[in-house]
Amino acid sequence: MADLLNALAVAGKSALGFQAIFFALLAIGINVQFGYAGLLNFGQIAFAMLGGFGIAISVSKWGIPFWAGVLVGLAAAVVLALLLGLPTLRLRADYLAIATIATAEGLRLLFRSVSATPVTNGTRGLSGFNGDFIALAPWNTSQRYSILGTSWSGGELWVALVGWLLVILGSLLVFALMRSPWGRVLKSIREDEDAVRSLGKNVYVYKMQALVLGGVFGALGGMVYAVGTGSAVPDQYQNANTFLAYAALILGGAARVLGPVIGAMILLFILQFADTGLRLLIDNGVIPDDLLSSTDVAQIRFILVGVGLMLLLIFRPQGIFGDRREVMLDAR
Repeated sequence: MADLLNALAVAGKSALGFQAIFFALLAIGINVQFGYAGLLNFGQIAFAMLGGFGIAISVSKWGIPFWAGVLVGLAAAVVLALLLGLPTLRLRADYLAIATIATAEGLRLLFRSVSATPVTNGTRGLSGFNGDFIALAPWNTSQRYSILGTSWSGGELWVALVGWLLVILGSLLVFALMRSPWGRVLKSIREDEDAVRSLGKNVYVYKMQALVLGGVFGALGGMVYAVGTGSAVPDQYQNANTFLAYAALILGGAARVLGPVIGAMILLFILQFADTGLRLLIDNGVIPDDLLSSTDVAQIRFILVGVGLMLLLIFRPQGIFGDRREVMLDAR
């Protein structure tokens, strides 16, 4: 029983930590693009990488203040969104999907390349750039705090507090925007962009605005991840993270303000609980080593999550909070 409670506590910490915030912000951005506008962005992690490296390079290499690095990261995300949107948003949705996933992988390979080493430090990445941010914490960051049976450092608590504040503010912004005339036009574009165009609306501009806004949320997520880990390494920003963010969105419910937030928390809870629970079962002999070893747990937990998502899509495709009508998208 004690082992089970410990596993639940560790999973609860994961659901509230900076990784959950990272996926929540990525999923909020995807929700704006895909859930409300019908845009297939498969390269959200590229915006996160620019956000994280925007801070890391600005502080570590250029010696500028941390908050100026935040602006650099956000500006880089906006520029990337414009570069991706200008040639693709007038075409069908699959062109944007191809362009974004290729760009994300291309940027990762570029940042880890030998030629980029003077700026990004190659595969080793950059570290030691979050000191100014951690120093702002109103409590002792070197002390550890016990919360609900889990141990948090002062730095972890500070990153989590600021990160969830960003999530709350981002959710409120999306809530307000989607109930404004701009949001209603965006949802109309998702349903039938030809009808919206016939009413004199510039569909291209609205799509571009949605792509930029979603990219900014992705950049904020990348910043939280970089500050939380204290490092920015290109291989941290794999394309798989984009699809995990999609999984969080689908789990919580697309086109719902709280869908990506709750989905990210549940996803991280399940992943950590599956990891800890399976290891406990193996250690206690419930699962024989011949059947499953501890080294296989990391892969098995993703298989379990994948099976769960498949069942969710079969029996409740709209997700936990979603509306079935909202996910019947005619992506263009």
